[in-house]
Amino acid sequence: MNIREQSEEIERQILSPYAALSAETKGRMVPEEPCSIRTDYQRDRDRIIHSKSFRRMKHKTQVFLSPTDDHYRTRLTHVIEVSQIARTISKALRLNEDLTEAIALGHDLGHTPFGHAGEAALNEIYPGGFKHVIHSLRVVDVLEKGGKGLNLTYEVRDGIAKHSKGMGAVDNPKYRPETLEGQVVRISDLVAYANHDLDDAIRAGIITIDDVPEECVDALGRTNSERINRMVTDIITETLKSGGEKVAASAEVEQAMVELRGYLFNTVYMNEKIKNNFLKANKVIRELYQHFCENESELRKHYNKGVREGETVERTVCDFIAGMTDSYAISVYESIFLPRRWQGDLSTF
Repeated sequence: MNIREQSEEIERQILSPYAALSAETKGRMVPEEPCSIRTDYQRDRDRIIHSKSFRRMKHKTQVFLSPTDDHYRTRLTHVIEVSQIARTISKALRLNEDLTEAIALGHDLGHTPFGHAGEAALNEIYPGGFKHVIHSLRVVDVLEKGGKGLNLTYEVRDGIAKHSKGMGAVDNPKYRPETLEGQVVRISDLVAYANHDLDDAIRAGIITIDDVPEECVDALGRTNSERINRMVTDIITETLKSGGEKVAASAEVEQAMVELRGYLFNTVYMNEKIKNNFLKANKVIRELYQHFCENESELRKHYNKGVREGETVERTVCDFIAGMTDSYAISVYESIFLPRRWQGDLSTF
């Protein structure tokens, strides 16, 4: 019995009957020989961490565009916080932490530069629309590793594809991941961003804790740590109460989470200071998209992968722009649309 097989046996012995066992994965789109050391979910986690898309998240907006303050969250720190919260919940429920971690670290790989402003811009101009959830799956299936994709397991792909919650209830059976690990990541995503976006907004001076609806503060707490502890403890307790077949929060906490999310949307995300910056970001995305769609040769200079066989130029431009970091998008825009200072010929002096 090799190390992987020992790990798989340990999972059978200690994990919940409702956990997704590595040895029982539905597999990959392209079959592979198993690793002698790592389980399939551990391999998926490692592939995500070592991907270029993962590294680029450190320079992608969470809420504040290209912040100069070191303490504001980026897309990368967001997924790390989601992973930490999700692993805490999974461990308490005796679920598969490796699967949970892989889904959490990979769930936002398809996010655009400039956060949801970039996503909204591409959704308006790309034929058929653009959703970061769908694009995250395209990143791991098609775009990574020079067009080969990461060939992840079914369970990780399912969790990535179903992590988004929209503006309705936290749990929606229509979009519920098949595994409890995927469900844990889905709710942990909300726990993470509802708290760290609130924390960042207070740091930025946009709001104070006293501006937050009183019912949210009473139900969840005044500090970041109080709120996270309250939510995580509640989710674990309620899930165990239900027999562990579905991940859920209590009615009181879920309502407070939904209200807090709505408050952040109306007060922080739509704040004039942030909104005005994102209107400019929208312009950058739109003009880059139009320019590259109309100048395929220019596209090839910047994006050496070129147009994939059987796909349109528009699809390739969308992939290219969605993969950009904030700073790279601004740099490309400046190089194309803004005049440069004339350096002159120094040899004439």
